[in-house]
Order: sequence, then structure tokens, then C-alpha cells
Amino acid sequence: YARVEQSFDEPDLALESNSVGTAKILKFCLAKKSKLVYAGSSTKFATNILGKASSPYALTKALNTEMIKAFGEWYDLNYAICYFYNVYGPGEKRQGKYATFIGLCEHHFLENKPITLTAPGTQERNFTHIDDIVNGLILIGKYGRGDNYGIGHPDPYTVAEVADLFGLSSSIGPKKRGNRLSAKVLTDKTKELGWSPKFELPDYINNFISKNS
Repeated sequence: YARVEQSFDEPDLALESNSVGTAKILKFCLAKKSKLVYAGSSTKFATNILGKASSPYALTKALNTEMIKAFGEWYDLNYAICYFYNVYGPGEKRQGKYATFIGLCEHHFLENKPITLTAPGTQERNFTHIDDIVNGLILIGKYGRGDNYGIGHPDPYTVAEVADLFGLSSSIGPKKRGNRLSAKVLTDKTKELGWSPKFELPDYINNFISKNS
């Protein structure tokens, strides 16, 4: 379960999917003596909200990282915890309550409709291409151990700037609970494994526009 604002409406689903599901995965890893590479939540690095107290989603993700670390101490579980920063790429959800922001922008571009941005519109995101995420995961799976393997592009864009890159008209809607303004991008440990981002958001958007104009 990977949505912040929506988790306020369905905390039971977030808990069942994230925490109960992760406990079962831990049991499996111990039985098979396999390494666990876990995707934590970069909400823990947010600058304007209080980490795990910011939403049901963030709480479940924080509890999971604590549980994984405890299993490492108790049972010598081999694990690595990584953190994604606003993944984008082909196949994103463009409509519905689970749609991603880039997916929503693509939908509004295709429909030639203006987009409503969550207030204040200046919140920054470090959009990271799915291929960069996968390349980071491969390295972390092979060589990583422990916590704090960030996989994120260093350059932030505000949501308003992204709408402009798509050429969308935009307006500002109401604030939403749990919405962070920015977050620290901690990639030092991942870079030590030889990782660096290869893809740029403006290039991706320009290619999308060219193919759909």
C-alpha cells in the first residue's frame, strides 16, 4: 500500500497490506534463509511533517523498518532497507484515487484539461525514473546491508513546475493531510555501491509530449 493521503480513509487496508504482509514476508525469509530488500518510505525524511505520525501509511512503513531491524538483531536476518523518491515511468496509473502525480499530468495532457494542484503548489518532489530505481535495487540486492539506501534524483521540482513542463493550465486546490513540502534525499550509501541516476524528468516529459501531440 503506497499512498499517503488515501491512507487516512482506509487505515485498515494500509495496516493489513503493509504490516501484516511484511510480517509474513519476514517469516518466509527466515525459513528460506533469504535476504530481504525492503522498500521503506521516504516520508521519514520529510521536512514539514513528523515522520511516522504524519499518516497511517507512514506509520505502517515506519513500524515495518523497526520490525525488520529487530529481526536482524534477533535472528541475524540479512536485510537492506531502501527508500524511493517519487517513482515515474511507463505504466503509471493516470486516473482514480491511486493515480500518481505524473500519471495525472499525462491524463490531463491527453484530455487537454487543466489540472488542480494540492495546496500550496510549491511542494517539491525528487522524481526518479523507474529504470534508475531498478538499477539501484539490483546493486542494493547484491551488496547492500542495513538501512538508509536512498534511490532518488538529486534535482527537485515543484508540482507547479511539473504542470508547466506538461504545458498544463493549473489552479490550486485545498490542502491534504500528510502532504509533505519537501524531503531530504539521502543517496550516499547507494552511490557508494556505484549507483547514479541516468534519467531526467524534463526529457521524459518532452518525449511523452512529442509522442502524443
